[in-house]
Amino acid sequence: MLFDISKVDADPKDENGQTALYIAAKYGHKAVIKLLLNISKVNINPKDRAGRTALHIVVEKGYKAVVKLLLDTGKVDVDLKDGARRTALHIAAKRGYEAVVKLLLDTGKVNANT
Repeated sequence: MLFDISKVDADPKDENGQTALYIAAKYGHKAVIKLLLNISKVNINPKDRAGRTALHIVVEKGYKAVVKLLLDTGKVDVDLKDGARRTALHIAAKRGYEAVVKLLLDTGKVNANT
């Protein structure tokens, strides 16, 4: 390996408030996300300028496998609201992504009443 992954700072934000994890999620790059998640210090819940997290983005895009990957970490705050006051569950339900809704509800951490 060319670098020591434990020394990588994966959380700097770009001008839109997006981290490397967020950008990898936006494009559905599962392998890159896995690599970033192996960095124990990576923050999985930072928000961009619009208040969206990586989970919001993958749910919006319907990337079921990536949603599952993020949820499987146990570190995702599934009830965070974006700038429009939507949770990942709101987004999945509005877009008709039944499988993603089920994944979110199966965590047992979703407050469906918010």
